[in-house]
Amino acid sequence: MSMMSEFKEFAMKGNVVDLAVGVIIGSAFGKIVSSLVNDVLMPPIGMLMGGVDFSSKAIVLKAAEGDKAEVLLKYGVFVNSVIDFVIVAFVIFMVIKQMNRLKKEAPPAPAAPPEPTAEEKLLTQIRDLLKARS
Repeated sequence: MSMMSEFKEFAMKGNVVDLAVGVIIGSAFGKIVSSLVNDVLMPPIGMLMGGVDFSSKAIVLKAAEGDKAEVLLKYGVFVNSVIDFVIVAFVIFMVIKQMNRLKKEAPPAPAAPPEPTAEEKLLTQIRDLLKARS
């Protein structure tokens, strides 16, 4: 089997395609959550904390010198990223929890006892005939 045909077989397996779809959807979901955090959640939180804009919060490690830009430790962006992560992790947890709940199947009904074999049926008939004689 050639390398190209092996790769084609690998790439077209269901798991690989499912993974690709999951990554694409996850990426889009991440953008939505980032927008939710940066544009919806953080402004009111910053307002409640005295008008703080977290995305612009930083510590200057080295001031700008001439044409070199200043070196910043952007802890506000980090706070936004942590909130992004917590929201995404919580949503994934809830989705997995629901999937696991749906996967649980009712316990299978007990199997019916197997039908007696021909020998057992014959022995039962003999027993019944012997009882009838006595």
